[in-house]
Amino acid sequence: MKLTIGFSPCPNDTFIFDALVNGLIDTEGLVFEPKLEDIQTLNAGAAKAKLDITKLSFPAFFPQAAQYAMLNSGAALGKGVGPLLVAKKMVDVGDIGRCKIAIPGELTTANFLLHYAFPFVKNTEPLLFSSIEDAVCDGEVELGVIIHENRFTYQQKGLHKICDLGEIWEQRENAPIPLAGITIKRSLPDEIKRKVERLIQKSVQYSLDRYPKLSAYITSHAQAMEEDVMRKHIQLYVNEYSVNLGPNGKAAIQAFFDVYTKMHGQSGKAEDLFLS
Repeated sequence: MKLTIGFSPCPNDTFIFDALVNGLIDTEGLVFEPKLEDIQTLNAGAAKAKLDITKLSFPAFFPQAAQYAMLNSGAALGKGVGPLLVAKKMVDVGDIGRCKIAIPGELTTANFLLHYAFPFVKNTEPLLFSSIEDAVCDGEVELGVIIHENRFTYQQKGLHKICDLGEIWEQRENAPIPLAGITIKRSLPDEIKRKVERLIQKSVQYSLDRYPKLSAYITSHAQAMEEDVMRKHIQLYVNEYSVNLGPNGKAAIQAFFDVYTKMHGQSGKAEDLFLS
């Protein structure tokens, strides 16, 4: 059986899915066809249910929970992993609402955390995550919300951290930040969904067992990124929650879901998000 699977070309995702999509583990009769896209492209595709399995930011997943279920393996969750708000020069908190702010997509957790921290923000511009640093440097926008490897490179470009949006979440909610998870179509047979969940866990463990070695699959998709940045990226975003969410991971998602539904004037049960 062939299944399409969407994830980003960032080192943490290629690290997690390397063994799965390249046949380095026994996939028990399943064939995975990878579709590598930036997170906002994956988020936008969820409404059309284009992929059998896909990485999604939690604000993109919640509205699609009727057709996708969250898997326990492959997630990006943790403390100290949140997006940063950066600028070319320091900006007072009171002035943030008047600034034009680049975001890596409307449906991203980064954009959600921006509005969670600063509800008065109105002027945002979605850009490809990798172009946000340059947009701030070139004066196209006054502020930028950066994610992924840009956490490690913004200072090299002369940018300043205004605040850590993830830190604000952690301090207020006393919970890890659920950035994104791996979801699967509910219409697939239950045995297939469970098998995929188990295989992703094996794939993560395969790469962890061989770390700090970086495979050609990881480095080829990282392109110009230096190896030390790749490793920092992996160490930041791949952790115990990537292997298995466990009770603490699910509790963090519950907290995120509660805040999300309150902010959007909605209701629902977080337990309905996961495989039954």
